[in-house]
Amino acid sequence: MSSSEETTVPAPSPRPARLTAAAAVCGLEALALVVGGVYLLVMGVLGRPDSPQQAEMGGITLIVLGVIPLLAARGLLLRRGWSRGPALITQIMALPVAWTLLRASGGLIPAGIALAVVAVTGLVLIVNPTTTEALGIRGPARDA
Repeated sequence: MSSSEETTVPAPSPRPARLTAAAAVCGLEALALVVGGVYLLVMGVLGRPDSPQQAEMGGITLIVLGVIPLLAARGLLLRRGWSRGPALITQIMALPVAWTLLRASGGLIPAGIALAVVAVTGLVLIVNPTTTEALGIRGPARDA
């Protein structure tokens, strides 16, 4: 095949900044869950919690839950349409946790505010039409 007969594949369009930001939010949430899980696990083993088994199980649970937004972040960066679902679920699950933290006292209130801001930001970024289009997700068909 000569060089004049070669077919050129169009270069993929650049990833929208909103999609990259949504992936970053999911990645941040994954990191927070894993760090919190490791902390609980270490405290359950080395510390003196009221219930070591409960602390250890809580730590393992948080680490496993951290995998969901991590996979979503990777999928968003790779423009996989399936990644929108886990990303949305992560943000929606974060809202009741933020509400619970906001209703607590002391140092948990700022954590609740931060989590609420991150979750709402993530929701806005994920449902944005630019993000949806970049993931190849089509809206409902409209009758003409």
